[in-house]
Amino acid sequence: MEVGNPEQQYSVKVTDTPVGRDRLRAQLEELGLRRGMTVLVHCSMSRIGWVDGGVDTLREALRDLVGRRRGTLIVPTQTRSKSATSTAYQKATEGFGYEELKLHDKILPGFNVRRSPSEDMGIFAESVRTHPRARRSPHPTTSFAAVGRRAARLCAEHPLDCLLGPKSPLGRLAEFDARVLLLGVGFDKCTAFHLGEDRCFDQKRPYRCKIGDSWIEFDGFPHRDDDFTELGRRFLTEHSAAVRQGPVGEAPSCLFPLNLAADFAEKDLPELRFAR
Repeated sequence: MEVGNPEQQYSVKVTDTPVGRDRLRAQLEELGLRRGMTVLVHCSMSRIGWVDGGVDTLREALRDLVGRRRGTLIVPTQTRSKSATSTAYQKATEGFGYEELKLHDKILPGFNVRRSPSEDMGIFAESVRTHPRARRSPHPTTSFAAVGRRAARLCAEHPLDCLLGPKSPLGRLAEFDARVLLLGVGFDKCTAFHLGEDRCFDQKRPYRCKIGDSWIEFDGFPHRDDDFTELGRRFLTEHSAAVRQGPVGEAPSCLFPLNLAADFAEKDLPELRFAR
């Protein structure tokens, strides 16, 4: 079952019977989800197919398995438009003159940890972020949201200059021996690779982000993911025994240790990136 290739064409079967919570729970359990796990989830609901009850059914099926008291779900809730160095911001302001840019910067809503929706992270990430008991880290561009036992500890701090590094929620996930769950998405979405990336490169660039009504400047590592598909292919080849694969709904999915992925990225990414 192909998981690592985001160019793969996924098909959603049109059936008379939607995927229910019991079937999702059984498939996720077969994939390796267990009580007490801390799980970083990347998800495409459209590739899972027709789910009875929608995205909340999937979220609650996951919570059934990891446990509401013992387990934790965490998702990326990034907001790239709040950064003046992001492609999202640059596309939105392309061709602007000085006065137009000044007005855009004034009226652009700044990051609000409670109210700012995630951008391009999918509806599953939003279902976790908006859960009544969810906690969210305070970074204006690379925040995470979590619900469950370790949510507060994972999301309490997120330094501006550590977007996806050891002091971010990703770094704390490594301390808790978390798992990564890819539901209908490829390794180009594997945020865990960024933790290894942060360990093996040390260059930084200036960032300018809006938080509330204020623009804040800081230096941080410029993460990229254009080589993660190939990195994921290599990871699957070398660690096939550690990657559990199977369907969730109609979506090819996989589960694997976050530390294994981060360590692999730290080892292989320099050669892969410089070879290009």
